[in-house]
Amino acid sequence: MAVAADLGTESSTVLDEELIERIKAGDRDAFDRLYERYFPRICGYVRRRIGNPADVDETVQEVFVNVFTSLDSYRAEAPFAAWVLGVARRTVAGRFKKRRIATVPLDDFSGDDFGPAPAVKQFSGPTPLDEYECREVIARMEDTARHKLTPEQCELVELHHLKDHSIREIALIVARSEDAVKSNLYRARKLLQAS
Repeated sequence: MAVAADLGTESSTVLDEELIERIKAGDRDAFDRLYERYFPRICGYVRRRIGNPADVDETVQEVFVNVFTSLDSYRAEAPFAAWVLGVARRTVAGRFKKRRIATVPLDDFSGDDFGPAPAVKQFSGPTPLDEYECREVIARMEDTARHKLTPEQCELVELHHLKDHSIREIALIVARSEDAVKSNLYRARKLLQAS
Protein backbone atom coordinates (compact mmCIF):
# COMPACT_ATOMS: atom_id res chain seq x y z
CA MET A 1 0.00 0.00 0.00
CA ALA A 2 1.43 3.37 -0.95
CA VAL A 3 2.14 5.99 1.69
CA ALA A 4 -0.09 8.51 -0.03
CA ALA A 5 -3.08 6.11 -0.23
CA ASP A 6 -6.54 7.64 0.06
CA LEU A 7 -7.48 7.19 3.70
CA GLY A 8 -11.16 7.75 2.92
CA THR A 9 -11.36 4.40 1.09
CA GLU A 10 -9.45 2.38 3.66
CA SER A 11 -11.12 0.23 6.27
CA SER A 12 -11.16 1.40 9.86
CA THR A 13 -8.74 -1.38 10.78
CA VAL A 14 -5.59 0.55 9.87
CA LEU A 15 -3.22 0.11 12.78
CA ASP A 16 -2.03 3.10 14.79
CA GLU A 17 1.56 2.11 14.07
CA GLU A 18 0.93 2.27 10.32
CA LEU A 19 -0.60 5.74 10.67
CA ILE A 20 2.37 6.84 12.78
CA GLU A 21 4.80 5.71 10.10
CA ARG A 22 2.80 7.61 7.48
CA ILE A 23 2.79 10.73 9.63
CA LYS A 24 6.56 10.50 10.06
CA ALA A 25 6.80 10.25 6.28
CA GLY A 26 4.86 13.52 5.97
CA ASP A 27 1.35 12.20 5.25
CA ARG A 28 -1.05 14.86 6.54
CA ASP A 29 -4.12 12.67 5.94
CA ALA A 30 -2.71 10.04 8.29
CA PHE A 31 -2.52 12.59 11.09
CA ASP A 32 -6.10 13.66 10.37
CA ARG A 33 -7.14 10.01 10.66
CA LEU A 34 -5.29 9.59 13.94
CA TYR A 35 -6.83 12.84 15.21
CA GLU A 36 -10.34 11.65 14.34
CA ARG A 37 -9.66 8.30 15.98
CA TYR A 38 -8.50 9.75 19.32
CA PHE A 39 -10.38 13.05 19.48
CA PRO A 40 -13.47 11.69 21.29
CA ARG A 41 -11.39 9.95 23.97
CA ILE A 42 -9.04 12.87 24.53
CA CYS A 43 -11.86 15.40 24.55
CA GLY A 44 -13.78 13.31 27.12
CA TYR A 45 -10.66 12.91 29.26
CA VAL A 46 -9.90 16.65 29.20
CA ARG A 47 -13.53 17.63 29.80
CA ARG A 48 -13.64 15.44 32.96
CA ARG A 49 -10.51 17.03 34.36
CA ILE A 50 -10.89 20.70 33.51
CA GLY A 51 -13.71 22.53 35.19
CA ASN A 52 -13.83 25.43 32.73
CA PRO A 53 -15.52 24.42 29.45
CA ALA A 54 -13.89 27.36 27.66
CA ASP A 55 -10.47 25.79 28.26
CA VAL A 56 -11.39 22.31 26.99
CA ASP A 57 -11.02 23.00 23.24
CA GLU A 58 -7.74 24.82 23.71
CA THR A 59 -6.36 22.03 25.90
CA VAL A 60 -7.44 19.30 23.47
CA GLN A 61 -5.67 21.13 20.64
CA GLU A 62 -2.59 21.48 22.84
CA VAL A 63 -2.67 17.72 23.49
CA PHE A 64 -2.69 16.97 19.76
CA VAL A 65 0.10 19.45 19.09
CA ASN A 66 2.10 17.67 21.81
CA VAL A 67 1.25 14.26 20.29
CA PHE A 68 2.39 15.42 16.84
CA THR A 69 5.62 17.01 18.06
CA SER A 70 6.54 14.02 20.25
CA LEU A 71 5.66 11.16 17.91
CA ASP A 72 9.37 10.38 17.55
CA SER A 73 9.47 9.52 21.27
CA TYR A 74 6.79 6.81 20.91
CA ARG A 75 8.59 3.47 21.18
CA ALA A 76 5.63 1.04 20.82
CA GLU A 77 6.46 -0.56 24.18
CA ALA A 78 2.86 0.08 25.25
CA PRO A 79 -0.31 0.57 23.22
CA PHE A 80 -0.43 3.88 21.39
CA ALA A 81 -3.72 4.75 23.14
CA ALA A 82 -1.95 4.58 26.51
CA TRP A 83 0.86 6.78 25.20
CA VAL A 84 -1.63 9.37 23.89
CA LEU A 85 -3.42 9.34 27.24
CA GLY A 86 -0.08 9.95 28.97
CA VAL A 87 0.52 12.96 26.72
CA ALA A 88 -2.97 14.22 27.58
CA ARG A 89 -2.36 13.70 31.30
CA ARG A 90 0.92 15.62 31.19
CA THR A 91 -0.64 18.40 29.12
CA VAL A 92 -3.54 18.85 31.55
CA ALA A 93 -1.19 18.77 34.54
CA GLY A 94 1.05 21.34 32.84
CA ARG A 95 -1.90 23.70 32.38
CA PHE A 96 -2.61 23.51 36.11
CA LYS A 97 1.01 24.25 36.94
CA LYS A 98 1.15 27.43 34.89
CA ARG A 99 1.43 30.33 37.26
CA ARG A 100 -1.46 32.66 37.57
CA ILE A 101 -0.76 36.37 37.62
CA ALA A 102 -1.25 37.86 41.07
CA THR A 103 -4.07 40.38 41.13
CA VAL A 104 -5.33 42.88 43.66
CA PRO A 105 -9.07 43.55 43.88
CA LEU A 106 -9.98 47.10 42.86
CA ASP A 107 -12.07 47.65 45.99
CA ASP A 108 -8.85 47.56 48.06
CA PHE A 109 -7.96 51.00 46.68
CA SER A 110 -9.58 54.19 47.88
CA GLY A 111 -10.44 56.90 45.32
CA ASP A 112 -7.28 59.07 45.61
CA ASP A 113 -4.94 56.61 47.23
CA PHE A 114 -1.74 56.39 45.21
CA GLY A 115 0.32 55.09 48.12
CA PRO A 116 1.78 51.63 48.29
CA ALA A 117 -0.43 48.89 46.89
CA PRO A 118 -2.02 46.64 49.45
CA ALA A 119 -0.61 43.17 49.91
CA VAL A 120 -2.00 40.50 47.65
CA LYS A 121 -4.44 38.31 49.53
CA GLN A 122 -3.33 34.71 49.73
CA PHE A 123 -5.77 32.07 48.57
CA SER A 124 -5.88 29.37 51.22
CA GLY A 125 -7.95 26.77 49.34
CA PRO A 126 -6.68 24.01 47.08
CA THR A 127 -5.20 24.96 43.74
CA PRO A 128 -6.56 23.48 40.50
CA LEU A 129 -3.48 21.26 40.41
CA ASP A 130 -4.26 20.01 43.93
CA GLU A 131 -7.83 19.25 42.88
CA TYR A 132 -6.68 17.48 39.72
CA GLU A 133 -4.14 15.35 41.59
CA CYS A 134 -6.74 14.50 44.23
CA ARG A 135 -9.21 13.34 41.57
CA GLU A 136 -6.49 11.22 39.97
CA VAL A 137 -5.62 9.56 43.31
CA ILE A 138 -9.29 8.90 44.07
CA ALA A 139 -9.81 7.35 40.62
CA ARG A 140 -6.80 5.04 41.10
CA MET A 141 -7.97 4.05 44.59
CA GLU A 142 -11.51 3.32 43.35
CA ASP A 143 -10.06 1.16 40.57
CA THR A 144 -7.91 -0.70 43.09
CA ALA A 145 -10.90 -1.21 45.39
CA ARG A 146 -12.95 -2.65 42.50
CA HIS A 147 -10.27 -4.96 41.15
CA LYS A 148 -7.90 -5.88 43.98
CA LEU A 149 -9.79 -5.74 47.29
CA THR A 150 -11.97 -8.59 48.43
CA PRO A 151 -15.61 -7.82 49.28
CA GLU A 152 -14.72 -8.24 52.96
CA GLN A 153 -11.84 -5.74 52.68
CA CYS A 154 -14.16 -3.25 50.97
CA GLU A 155 -16.66 -3.65 53.80
CA LEU A 156 -13.97 -3.18 56.46
CA VAL A 157 -12.61 -0.04 54.78
CA GLU A 158 -16.11 1.38 54.51
CA LEU A 159 -16.99 0.61 58.13
CA HIS A 160 -13.74 1.96 59.56
CA HIS A 161 -12.77 4.86 57.30
CA LEU A 162 -16.10 6.05 55.95
CA LYS A 163 -18.49 5.23 58.79
CA ASP A 164 -15.99 5.76 61.64
CA HIS A 165 -16.66 2.48 63.44
CA SER A 166 -14.01 1.34 65.91
CA ILE A 167 -12.12 -1.91 65.41
CA ARG A 168 -14.10 -3.47 68.27
CA GLU A 169 -17.43 -2.45 66.68
CA ILE A 170 -16.34 -3.80 63.29
CA ALA A 171 -15.24 -7.10 64.85
CA LEU A 172 -18.74 -7.51 66.31
CA ILE A 173 -20.44 -6.57 63.02
CA VAL A 174 -18.42 -8.99 60.85
CA ALA A 175 -18.06 -11.71 63.55
CA ARG A 176 -14.24 -11.72 63.40
CA SER A 177 -11.57 -11.17 66.01
CA GLU A 178 -10.17 -7.66 66.42
CA ASP A 179 -6.76 -8.92 65.29
CA ALA A 180 -8.28 -10.37 62.09
CA VAL A 181 -10.02 -7.05 61.39
CA LYS A 182 -6.81 -5.09 61.99
CA SER A 183 -4.79 -7.44 59.77
CA ASN A 184 -7.30 -7.36 56.93
CA LEU A 185 -7.64 -3.56 57.15
CA TYR A 186 -3.84 -3.25 57.07
CA ARG A 187 -3.63 -5.34 53.87
CA ALA A 188 -6.46 -3.33 52.28
CA ARG A 189 -4.78 -0.01 53.12
CA LYS A 190 -1.47 -1.24 51.68
CA LEU A 191 -3.17 -2.12 48.40
CA LEU A 192 -4.96 1.25 48.29
CA GLN A 193 -1.78 3.19 49.10
CA ALA A 194 0.12 1.38 46.35
CA SER A 195 -2.41 2.51 43.75
